[in-house]
Amino acid sequence: MSAFPASAGAAWSVLVVSGVLETIWAVGLPRTDGFTRLGPSAVVVAAMAASVYGLSLAARVLPIGTAYAVWTGIGAVGAVAYGIVALGEPRTAARLLCLGLILAGVVGLRIVSEPAP
Repeated sequence: MSAFPASAGAAWSVLVVSGVLETIWAVGLPRTDGFTRLGPSAVVVAAMAASVYGLSLAARVLPIGTAYAVWTGIGAVGAVAYGIVALGEPRTAARLLCLGLILAGVVGLRIVSEPAP
């Protein structure tokens, strides 16, 4: 088994990149047209695989509950932000408040988390 990531800092970096990859596959999913379009489908599947692989690497060092919550939080916030910025989805106070709460949870988990046993 590889020693990467060898530190909590490296694990957090891998986790953030994996969360961004989750955002990429989530926003790309509609472009696959039910996985009937080869190009977009290949990008989405590659991003999915890399994202989950990165989560598995980060979970070597970070508690899985924390890693999974942060990973999904980054993906959710990224997908909603993309929808607001690029697709013109509603930018209501309630939606922005909810995004802020998710971000606060992700940051809070980062602050209080310790490496896995």
